[in-house]
Amino acid sequence: MANIKIIEKKQEIVKEISEKIDSSASIILFDYRGLSVVEMMELRRKLRESNSELKVYKNTLVARAFDGKYDLKDELNGPKAIAFGTDSIAPIKVLYEFAKKHPALIVKAGVVDGNVTEIETLNKYATIPGRTELLTMVAAGLMEQVKNFAICLDLHSQNLEK
Repeated sequence: MANIKIIEKKQEIVKEISEKIDSSASIILFDYRGLSVVEMMELRRKLRESNSELKVYKNTLVARAFDGKYDLKDELNGPKAIAFGTDSIAPIKVLYEFAKKHPALIVKAGVVDGNVTEIETLNKYATIPGRTELLTMVAAGLMEQVKNFAICLDLHSQNLEK
């Protein structure tokens, strides 16, 4: 029979994983085999900069935490790491950028805003510009309209003078 302390420790870990799942806007499972310790540290740092967190848990404990919430048991074979993000897109972008330089990192599955998301959709999310870039695009579009309006007013005032 299993030791009671071991069972209690595992229950604490499952509870921790469940809390992270509930408080995260995105959960990304990825294969990290082939990455060195230094590369993993670099990835953790980059994820931390985007208010995300990288964790490695036993697959059986993750499966228990996912039970009833998400059907990702098929993806939980072999060593997997999990990126938990408070932002829906930020961890996806960090992982895909990191994977460009380190092909050993392979994104396997994800949950974005409470929905299990296909790999193709995650690929599309990775190409979306960041919040700052999107705001810049909106501002540039608005500035163009203001500029055109100012030109129109100027031309109209010149016609009135004649």
